[in-house]
Amino acid sequence: MDPTVVSPAPPTRSPAKRVIPPNPLLSAAVVAGFVALLFVVEGIDTALGGSLDHDGVIPRDFTEWDNILWAPVLHGGWEHLTGNALPLLVLGFLATSGGLKQFFQVTAVIWLTDGLGVWLAGSPGSHIGASGLIFGYLVFLLVRGVFARATAQVVVALAVFAVYGAMLWGVLPGQPGISWESHLFGALGGVLAAWGVARDHHRAAAA
Repeated sequence: MDPTVVSPAPPTRSPAKRVIPPNPLLSAAVVAGFVALLFVVEGIDTALGGSLDHDGVIPRDFTEWDNILWAPVLHGGWEHLTGNALPLLVLGFLATSGGLKQFFQVTAVIWLTDGLGVWLAGSPGSHIGASGLIFGYLVFLLVRGVFARATAQVVVALAVFAVYGAMLWGVLPGQPGISWESHLFGALGGVLAAWGVARDHHRAAAA
């Protein structure tokens, strides 16, 4: 019997340097499902006369600390929600490139960092909306490519910055009715998530 030559398997892109999610359709469905949930919640809030708007993060109020868990799904009206929907879809989808498990972990880090930061240092009032998540995803995408030394991710991050970079001005105070604290702490959560992802990949590579 003649010997058989088996070609080596083609190299696969490291998860740390991946730009497109391993399962794009599933990732798109998950992110779109979350955005759809926001519309459902806003519909319920509208039916209740906007009463849910007062259930956001209330800084330094120990009786309302659990609002951290659902403040990002609440919005102050349809205009507020529709303004967040498209960037949330785009940035959320790109943030799934490391897989859905990593995406959920990144989202949890941003969600909690944002909520706890606003609870500790926010201005009085009810802080609601998914913009903290949006800022977190944006900064996560900008920073992770640098940590991973992934050229493709850096290029994508620059493209994202060209489109959404002006949003980063939202971390500065000055616009009445805008929770710049949520933007700021969401962005810090994005940095923390990017650092954690890079650390985990370095540990996995070393092992």
